[in-house]
Amino acid sequence: MIRVLVAEDHTIVREGIKQLIGLAKDMQVAGEAGNGEQLLETLRHTPCEVVLLDISMPGVNGLEAIPRIRALNDAPAILMLSMHDEAQMAARALKAGAAGYATKDSDPALLLTAIRRVAGGGRYIDPALADRMVFEVGLTETRPLHTLLSEREFSVFERLAQGANVNDIAQQLALSSKTISTHKARLMQKLKVNSLAELVKYAMEHKLV
Repeated sequence: MIRVLVAEDHTIVREGIKQLIGLAKDMQVAGEAGNGEQLLETLRHTPCEVVLLDISMPGVNGLEAIPRIRALNDAPAILMLSMHDEAQMAARALKAGAAGYATKDSDPALLLTAIRRVAGGGRYIDPALADRMVFEVGLTETRPLHTLLSEREFSVFERLAQGANVNDIAQQLALSSKTISTHKARLMQKLKVNSLAELVKYAMEHKLV
């Protein structure tokens, strides 16, 4: 039996996924979490084979949670679930140690296939994304500027684009405001934007928010 922990902050989506898993004869929901901190806490006492992880949860987001999950003893396989069918996001998640990447609008049967595949030690990428990843992520000259950001810069960028301020972000990432300001200056330089409005516009154009 494949035990799945569902980490997703939208209750309706989470309930839908739990029902879907409940219909499969070979898997069961081991637990659930609505944010990153809750997920890491639940994992300490909930054995499971697969974590179905929403990439954009509040607090510790999905990308940031990957290395922490991987560091656990008997770490489960991580299947990312995202609203973004964004090749860059998928590449980042897989590079960070996720075993698979599925999008929320993919066929429910494909999600079950993905869970089975990563539970068995395999990898899974949403078929519609796989082709794009080869082209978008593989060809350096066509890569968008946000691929130049480090993981930490990307976390700060994502939060700024969602409307958080430097102090909020410092609190969420347990860093000083000064450190966040440095990251902010560096990432704005890399993205070639001069204002917060331009940064938000960039994020929207690249479907990152």
